[in-house]
Amino acid sequence: MKNKKTYLTIIIFVLFVISVFFGVRGVLTQRQLRQTQAVLETQQINEKVLEFTKLFIGKVLKTKTEVDFETRLVLETAVRDLKDEEVLAQWNKFVNSKNETEAQDEVKNLLEMLVGKIKAQ
Repeated sequence: MKNKKTYLTIIIFVLFVISVFFGVRGVLTQRQLRQTQAVLETQQINEKVLEFTKLFIGKVLKTKTEVDFETRLVLETAVRDLKDEEVLAQWNKFVNSKNETEAQDEVKNLLEMLVGKIKAQ
């Protein structure tokens, strides 16, 4: 009888230790998953910002002609795809510029903001 209780106590203790082990391991795995998701989200944001910046430079800054409607639509879609209200507001300042000097200032502000949005891992 006493031998049975001892075995039962040992089994319960072993099961408890195993439960604690897997519980701690689960918590650590969840923490690592959250960190990995944060890094992935940062990378995705950086990629979108870089894609828009490259598109903007190629389609606006390097062009010798006025930007056509289709190109503006592509740029507008790309800037909205960033889902960043601050960048969108700066984009609108650029688009709604009254003259070339104001547009140049707003382009500089937009590019500075885009570079500032790129985050280190």
